[in-house]
Amino acid sequence: MQKITVLLAEDHTIVRQGFRLLLEAEPDITVVGEAEHGRQAVQMATRLLPDVVVMDIAMPLLNGLEATSQITKQVPSTRVLILSSYNDNEYVHQLSQAGAAGYLLKQTAAADLIKAIRELKKGNAFFSPAISKRLLDHYQETLLKGFPPRRPAELLSSRQAEILQLVAEGKPNKQIAAELSVSIRTVQNHRQQLMNKLHIHDIAGLTRYAMNKGMIETGSAGRLLSCEPGRPTARRAAH
Repeated sequence: MQKITVLLAEDHTIVRQGFRLLLEAEPDITVVGEAEHGRQAVQMATRLLPDVVVMDIAMPLLNGLEATSQITKQVPSTRVLILSSYNDNEYVHQLSQAGAAGYLLKQTAAADLIKAIRELKKGNAFFSPAISKRLLDHYQETLLKGFPPRRPAELLSSRQAEILQLVAEGKPNKQIAAELSVSIRTVQNHRQQLMNKLHIHDIAGLTRYAMNKGMIETGSAGRLLSCEPGRPTARRAAH
């Protein structure tokens, strides 16, 4: 029997190991790799060509949305299953556009994960019940009212989204340029374009925006924002 090959993309080691144990207890599923951040997930997917990538949406360096978009373009045969704590309409719409074939809420992932992987392998889609309802509501609204206006997040290019995340994670221009193999001037230009598009004109604002979109985890954003001038430090705020 040919097993379903799965790549796990999750930055929390304990969660990733738990998923591996759960999946490898199944006779028809094997985990072929584990990625700790979104960029590594893209690299491993193009090398390993897994049947399914289980992708956490809040990944460092490259978030799950952008990683999904790159994987589905570079490895069309691989299906991506998103894991997220978010279930609002914008997330569902963006991930559908990025090419995700499934979307599970983390609260119910353990119960549905194996079934979802098998359905994706068959060529089907799989969504948590709450997500399915939102998708249905969204498409009904689209049919009735026409296509909704594009949101600011959808106007960002893939490279701009990458730079937004790295800026929000506190990376300086030099480090971002090295990470993306571009010049510092290119990073500066993208940052300025980001601010113009989003009408946000400081790093703290970009960080909040990325946090609200689920591009970075709340804990990381909180540490960065605590260093913003005029704000109390984390130690002082705790009292």
